[in-house]
Amino acid sequence: MKILHAITQAELGGAQSVLISICNKAVQEGNDVYVVSAAHGPMWNLLDERIKKIKINNLYREIKPLLDISVLLQLKEINKSIQPDIIHLHSSKMGVMGRIVFPKNKIVYTVHGFDSVRVANRKFLIFEKLLKNKAQAIVAVSDYDKKMLQLEGIKNNIWMIYNGIEDCRLDSIQFNSEKIDKLKSISEKHIVIMTIARLSPQKKFDLFCEIAEKYLADDRYRFIWIGNKDSDKVEHSSNVIMLGEIDNASNLLEYADIFILPSNYEGLPISILEALCFGKPVVASNVGGIPEILNTFNGYSSENTVEDFKGYIDNIMMNKEKYQSFSQSARETFEKDFTVDEMYGRYFGLYEQIVNKNH
Repeated sequence: MKILHAITQAELGGAQSVLISICNKAVQEGNDVYVVSAAHGPMWNLLDERIKKIKINNLYREIKPLLDISVLLQLKEINKSIQPDIIHLHSSKMGVMGRIVFPKNKIVYTVHGFDSVRVANRKFLIFEKLLKNKAQAIVAVSDYDKKMLQLEGIKNNIWMIYNGIEDCRLDSIQFNSEKIDKLKSISEKHIVIMTIARLSPQKKFDLFCEIAEKYLADDRYRFIWIGNKDSDKVEHSSNVIMLGEIDNASNLLEYADIFILPSNYEGLPISILEALCFGKPVVASNVGGIPEILNTFNGYSSENTVEDFKGYIDNIMMNKEKYQSFSQSARETFEKDFTVDEMYGRYFGLYEQIVNKNH
């Protein structure tokens, strides 16, 4: 099967992680795989070398009419040259541009967190509604997103496929970084509460800091934030440690005791799946698809208050036996529902349906 994946940016995030996993699995199984994206970004380095990489200049998240016309023309030529069996679109900007240019009967469009449009950028919702019938399948990554799509009148050809990831524990960590050595040393002496996320209005760093302040009197705890850029200047209490951006940061979950994710909106966060993979209990905001992952045995979906987050953290850390039970359940949740094989199998089944219908 000839499969073309298209995404706006090549930086690393949830949508890119899903794309990488699907593409690498597909090419390993003998499919002909192409990826289209903006020219610059670390995503390219994680794609299998057998994948054909097509880098487009002047492709941005923002609406830039003259540049966007250029991109549309490039996409049209790419489709004409490759003539793929399936065109899989990721991210809202590429979801719009791809549905304008590519043939409807070949398009799968994955909405990686509908609240990023419905809540955070509602002015772009008009494009989703205008193009709602310009895809053979629209994939929601959670039941929550599926319901929100339907609530906005996007009801036809809607599928739900949970995100999945490779088993993170199979990767080895090379201790060639001062930051990693520092984290390892902290984990040997303290209970580590970890978050891996960029600093953005979506991720509630202010709430993270307020939670940490509640533990200042208890020297057992350290709160680790991974993902801030060096240029980010923020104030925080002495028990908060910011390690900046680290390649393959998910591997560092080995040194966490609990993973937390305060957020205003989410789809189905890859970072939570990575934590579950490592057998780490999770406390995360009760938004998007998060309540579909956390079941009170592997962690908790929490209201965005200091009291709720702290209460759940304390509950998990109540004693060694309770923590071990949460940890075991976390790993079992990953193995049952969120492996890359489970996700890929569902997507490839969808691809086959579309190809058979077109033929």
